[in-house]
Amino acid sequence: MSISKTCNLIFQQVIDDYHLQDFVGALKSNPYSSSKLFEKMIYDKCWIDTVQWHLEDIIRKPDISPKEALNIKRKIDSSNQVRTDFVEEIDDYFFDNFSNSSPSNDAILNTETPAWALDRLSILALKIFHMNEEANRKSASDEHRQKCSVKLEALILQRINLSKAIDQLLENISKGNVIISTYKQMKMYNDESLNPQLYSKDD
Repeated sequence: MSISKTCNLIFQQVIDDYHLQDFVGALKSNPYSSSKLFEKMIYDKCWIDTVQWHLEDIIRKPDISPKEALNIKRKIDSSNQVRTDFVEEIDDYFFDNFSNSSPSNDAILNTETPAWALDRLSILALKIFHMNEEANRKSASDEHRQKCSVKLEALILQRINLSKAIDQLLENISKGNVIISTYKQMKMYNDESLNPQLYSKDD
């Protein structure tokens, strides 16, 4: 089974598992053990994305109180950092997996790492799930459902194309046609030593 197919199946599994409880404090129960490290990481990664998706919905409620909005914003900031950490962990997995591959003299660089491409695939799974809900929402107008159906078709095509691109990228890395590289996010706003708003109080 290809990497993209494995990931798409797990992403759907996560989204279904989350919506059995359907609230941002839902308890995660990862069915994959350390013996299936990649699957375990992918499940954890998509769970973070799924919870954050719903936090982003909540913070846009027009009647949300400033106190609740600030609390949700803090959760989103924290989630973003965890999400980034998971992506870089998955990239480390790929680096280890391809450690014996030797790039050819004509090998090229890619603008995106395998894990960040999988991050986009995870978000696409969420978009497809929720756009499908909108395309079938009985309380919505026919016009709304039709527009969402068109968008849903576009999202599904994007997933097909991105899945293929990810598998091609990994195949080209394994063949030495592409140099596996990393682009660390180096997020600064959560770091007390790098964000002036956090360290200036000590100056």
